[in-house]
Amino acid sequence: MTLKSMPVKKSGVNYFFEGLQLIKQPGLRVFVVIPLLVNFVLFGSAMYFAFGKLGELFEWMNAQLPEYLAWLDFFLWPLAVSSLLVVMSFVFSSVMNWIAAPFNGLLAEKVENHLTGKSLNSGNTVDLIKDLPRIMKREWTKFKYYLPRAIGFLVLFLLPGVGQTIAPILWFLFTSWMMAIQYCDYPFDNHKVPFDDMKRALSNTKGTSYSFGASVTLFSMIPILNLFVMPIAICGATAMWVDRYREVYKHPEIARD
Repeated sequence: MTLKSMPVKKSGVNYFFEGLQLIKQPGLRVFVVIPLLVNFVLFGSAMYFAFGKLGELFEWMNAQLPEYLAWLDFFLWPLAVSSLLVVMSFVFSSVMNWIAAPFNGLLAEKVENHLTGKSLNSGNTVDLIKDLPRIMKREWTKFKYYLPRAIGFLVLFLLPGVGQTIAPILWFLFTSWMMAIQYCDYPFDNHKVPFDDMKRALSNTKGTSYSFGASVTLFSMIPILNLFVMPIAICGATAMWVDRYREVYKHPEIARD
């Protein structure tokens, strides 16, 4: 049986919300909490610094404005704060994929163990540290795949007509595809499935991949809430791996058909 011939059991949306249920499991909570704590500490520190600089900027601006324009402060502050939250949330959700990569792989491993009852026997903490260069290399591979395509799609926004019509749709589809790649890669990588083989597998199940990635994308667009998306997406992607790909990749020659 190949990936294309396997019956679709769930949609990608179902897998995303299954991830929401999985992060609540007692045996998995500790592996969810650790990267979240790192995320909040770094995000909180950055926001504290950014708000300090924002306050200095508004003090300087108020000193330059005449008194009859002082009312602008009441309108500009909420706009600046909301913009800062959106930008910082987006940046940190990207940066955290690098910082939390080892934890993400471990979370995917524990979720698979929870779902199948079988351990991957990936080793102890020392083995995880030794594996860091390979994990970072995998993240770099994803980044190299993403960057030139992202630049190409963003150029479309500058084209008259296309930028206002087709480009936003194409960008959303591309982002959804990249979200599927980003989070499904953790369980695939735990089994040492090559990056190109992982892409081929997701491409062979486009409907599931895109609907899962679209769910992640939509929730990632919500400030603050998007800080919780990462562990949910990893759990959901691992459930998708177990349900859709795990049995096939016991026989790599079939998976590549």
